[in-house]
Amino acid sequence: MFKRRPLQSKSEIWMRNIAMGFLIIYMTIFLIIPVVIVIAGSFHQWNPLNQTYNWIGLDNYIRMFSYPTFWQSMANTVIFCVVVVFFRVLLGLAIAYALNSKLMKHKTLFRTIFYMPTVTPLVAVAYVWKIMYNPQFGLIDNIFGLDINWLFDSSFALPALMVMTIWKDFGYAVILFLSGLLSLPSDCYESASIDGANAWQTFRYITLPLLKPTMLFVVVTSIISYLQAYVPVLVMTTGGPGTSTYLSSYLVYDQAFKQYNFGFASAISLFILVLTALFTVISFKVTGANDN
Repeated sequence: MFKRRPLQSKSEIWMRNIAMGFLIIYMTIFLIIPVVIVIAGSFHQWNPLNQTYNWIGLDNYIRMFSYPTFWQSMANTVIFCVVVVFFRVLLGLAIAYALNSKLMKHKTLFRTIFYMPTVTPLVAVAYVWKIMYNPQFGLIDNIFGLDINWLFDSSFALPALMVMTIWKDFGYAVILFLSGLLSLPSDCYESASIDGANAWQTFRYITLPLLKPTMLFVVVTSIISYLQAYVPVLVMTTGGPGTSTYLSSYLVYDQAFKQYNFGFASAISLFILVLTALFTVISFKVTGANDN
């Protein structure tokens, strides 16, 4: 009779094992070992310049929770994330909905225009916006007839960073929401049309619920990204005026690569990692509960 072919040939097993081996090596070198180093470093007074690496237990964490700049950086980060993510989702969904309309022409051109800032290097964008915010020859003050020193005024510096980040990143949400809209089943809209639903009812009760997984993905990935944001601060304000634009990741950068206090920076990094993981888990739990 016919000889049964094995589910996997030896070559397939070898290829799988090699791929898994490379994945394990990669994860070990670039993920597991760095995390272990950060965890261990957070319990030490660690300064690589003078080769200090002394066990101090929980002192870094005690200092972190009693450090005013840490709490200010966390407050700034929360405000930054909430505002930027809100407008990223709002603008992304609105523009994607407009591009998905049958009345819209030249859709490919507009998709390209909206996505171009997203693929532009962040350092270049930050430098251009820094020039635009200049009170002497910047475009923003000249166009709107203002006299605001945006990046050197503690009342305007953080909002200025938010505006730049929203402009830079909303195209990412446009593309994701547009992909989600194009994948929605047409029979739901046909049924709604037959039942006499208007445009707002169709959007509120059909489009939004069906786009919830896409929206969750945009929100979670955006918050994870902005918890790690420090390049705009580094290029445009260096945390100033004072500490008014310190974000949590910039505080890590400042403590590690300016103050050379790697132990304290490790403790802050670990706190941000745990916070990000908790937020991600809670988001998926809440979404799963709503789906049920």
